[in-house]
Amino acid sequence: HWTGTKATAQEISDLYRGLKDNYINDFDMMLSGYIPGAEGVLAVGDIAKELKAANQEQPGSFFWVLDPVMGDNGNLYVAADVVPAYKSLLSHADLIIPNQFEAELLSEVKITDMDSLAAAIQALHEKHHVPHVIITSVNISSPDIPADHLCVVGSTMTSTGRARLFKTVFPSIDCYFCGTGDMFGALITVRMREAVAYDDAGAHVMARPSWVSDDGVATVDLPLARATEKVLASMHEVLTHTKDAMPDVINRTLAAMAEHERRGDKQKMLAGKKAAELQLVRNLDCLRRPQKKIEVRPF
Repeated sequence: HWTGTKATAQEISDLYRGLKDNYINDFDMMLSGYIPGAEGVLAVGDIAKELKAANQEQPGSFFWVLDPVMGDNGNLYVAADVVPAYKSLLSHADLIIPNQFEAELLSEVKITDMDSLAAAIQALHEKHHVPHVIITSVNISSPDIPADHLCVVGSTMTSTGRARLFKTVFPSIDCYFCGTGDMFGALITVRMREAVAYDDAGAHVMARPSWVSDDGVATVDLPLARATEKVLASMHEVLTHTKDAMPDVINRTLAAMAEHERRGDKQKMLAGKKAAELQLVRNLDCLRRPQKKIEVRPF
């Protein structure tokens, strides 16, 4: 059940202008996610480009994480003109985090196996000059990806634009959740900053354009790889705790309804949707200090 309105491109621009007029636009990082319509996408892109231009004398002082939310599993859930709008902005982003379908749309490479996946990422590096790429959900049949596991693949390009690919395979949680994409985007933004600021492999990287490591850094030691490990560890723990709490959330929600309401299929469905909301506040330690060990390996 949806209510509310979508922000127009003009409203997005007006909000940013208000921040700028009040000198509240000295951002180090920017994360953009779902944006309604091509005009809105371009408005957000204009903001990112302006912030980049303002920091061009200090390489690495502004970093844009772009989540090109367009669709999934072969289906668009935005207007068709959003795709070229995102393509026009790729060269300005520092890190993009598309799912497999979105990566196909942006790279124009059909992903059917690991080789074509690598080709898609290489196209994003080479054609669109995207420094960092993470494909957040890979649905490919491969001997090293068991049926009950998920795969995430990432890359930081070299100084010559070649991909440095890594991947991680980890157990899936057979359950529906709300907000996993937003959680991944938020966590990778924080963990990437942490990786380049504190990790050994990130030494001096914060002063480099787009935080691209020296070519000699091993793939598994790239800041993006280390950040991905921590993000997925936190997500696995939060999702596990959320799933474990679902029966109690559903029962409490139904118990609070009037007798005639709780018999309805729609009310039961809504109770299930409520239970699928990620339990972030209750599991802050999972975000700060995840205990789960998830490791990346060379592609």
